Amino acid sequence: MSSQTANDPATSPESVNRKGSRSTGVQPYRLRLRQRELLKLYAWYRVIIALILLGLFASGISSNTVGTLHPVLYLDTAITYAVLNIAWLLYLYPSSFQTTPLRIGSLLGCDILAFLLLIQASGGLNSGVGYLMLTTCAVGSLILDRRMGAFLAAIASIAVIAQQLFGLLTGQADTQDIVSAGSLGILMFTCVSVLQYLSAHIHIANQKVEQERRHTAHLQRLTQQIVAQMRTGVLVVDGEDRPALVNRAAQQLLGIQRIKDGKLSADFRQTLDDLRRGETRSRIIQGAGHSELRASITTLPHDARGSSLIFLEDNRKLAQQAQQLKLASLGRLTGSIAHEVRNPLSAISHAAELLAESSSLTAENRELTEIIGRHSQRVNQIVENVMQLSRRQPPMTQLFDLCQWIGDFLRDYRMEMPRDIEIRCSYPAVPVYARFDPNQMAQVLTNLCNNAVRHSRAATGVPTAELVISYLPQRQCAQLDILDDGYGVAEENTDKIFEPFFTTESAGAGLGLYIARELCESNRANLYYCRSRDRRSCFRVEFANADQIF
Repeated sequence: MSSQTANDPATSPESVNRKGSRSTGVQPYRLRLRQRELLKLYAWYRVIIALILLGLFASGISSNTVGTLHPVLYLDTAITYAVLNIAWLLYLYPSSFQTTPLRIGSLLGCDILAFLLLIQASGGLNSGVGYLMLTTCAVGSLILDRRMGAFLAAIASIAVIAQQLFGLLTGQADTQDIVSAGSLGILMFTCVSVLQYLSAHIHIANQKVEQERRHTAHLQRLTQQIVAQMRTGVLVVDGEDRPALVNRAAQQLLGIQRIKDGKLSADFRQTLDDLRRGETRSRIIQGAGHSELRASITTLPHDARGSSLIFLEDNRKLAQQAQQLKLASLGRLTGSIAHEVRNPLSAISHAAELLAESSSLTAENRELTEIIGRHSQRVNQIVENVMQLSRRQPPMTQLFDLCQWIGDFLRDYRMEMPRDIEIRCSYPAVPVYARFDPNQMAQVLTNLCNNAVRHSRAATGVPTAELVISYLPQRQCAQLDILDDGYGVAEENTDKIFEPFFTTESAGAGLGLYIARELCESNRANLYYCRSRDRRSCFRVEFANADQIF
């Protein structure tokens, strides 16, 4: 996220006070990062100044300036001041210079007292030691609040003036020293006032910057959450096709093999190159499993790395929208078909039944009437399937444990089927969740189980089927396999079996698998034919991510 600024929210008084009020009801004062850095700098400054003052006296370089009146007092004060400053530095360093205003005030008060003693030992303000109090007052105005900073400057000014008045009474100072003391006091007040004014404006500016930073960070987190929760896959790659941003939907749609260890697979990089060179920059690509994705690419402007933004959308959603339009027109068409076809068809079927009751009918003619009746029923079943497809309601999806739901479905299915039918089911020990419409999915599985049982009986003489439930971690979705022991679908018919009215059986209408796929797509599931690992015939249903509500 954004880098930490001087007005650090993690160490600001407001945030710490809120924490304190939750835990103990007390609001402890804590220095901001900027104040702690200033206090750290001042602590080192105090040690250096103390050593310089001691070194000037010991070397005799400024023997006419410092320690001229009371050298013993100057030496004792300088040594004590240096030791105390080093002790203060060692005391504050482990706590990262986090301390209380009282201790800071005591620290600055010790400085003023030490400087007053050094001024007294050096014979007055002519030594220049008094100007060191400007730094002390300036630091106090920046670290402490406004009143404490002004109070510190007032104490220092009064103390300097009182010291010079005492020197005037004892004959150690003159009136010029009183003027110098007053000027120093005015200078300290002016310095404190200016610094407090500038500090207040800097603090306001820092607050505005911090508010903007927090607002920007909030918008960034919000954007990341929105992108992460989008059902549309979002993928950002740089000029060398290295992924810079991949949301969860993109990982699920592309699969774990396409994006692995922060790199794109070679086939997907080739797909991106084809998209960049294409005129429309949008095409259908193969997703995880057997899903189809609509991929769109655009180049991000003002990006030095030449990044590209790719949107990935499950084509099933687009197919679902197209399906609604298709069903609307199909509903109007089937209404007229039902009116125009079923009445003549009923008449034909009724006439065939009456004709079959005739005693003078020969065996050949009776066989012809059976053909008429059989094909009339087939045409009627086709009309019923088409009308059922057009009358289908939008899915009312719910979240189910697929293992438990399949168990309930098989119990009902076995009750309606002959007893010789054997259907096995295998599933993991942990729940596998999926979101679908239970009525529509029951219609799909009934159709697929009937097909599996019928083809197993034709190939082996045993009406059997097997349901296998699993979880796909790379796509974070549930998977259901319907296996049979039949001969399977011929390779040349694999792409045709889901087309309407396509069938390889003389008695079939060719709408069962078409309706099953249409129902799966309306539930955001993917139905396709494949071979299992042991080369058995398999119809596979891949559900959408259970966390996505549609």
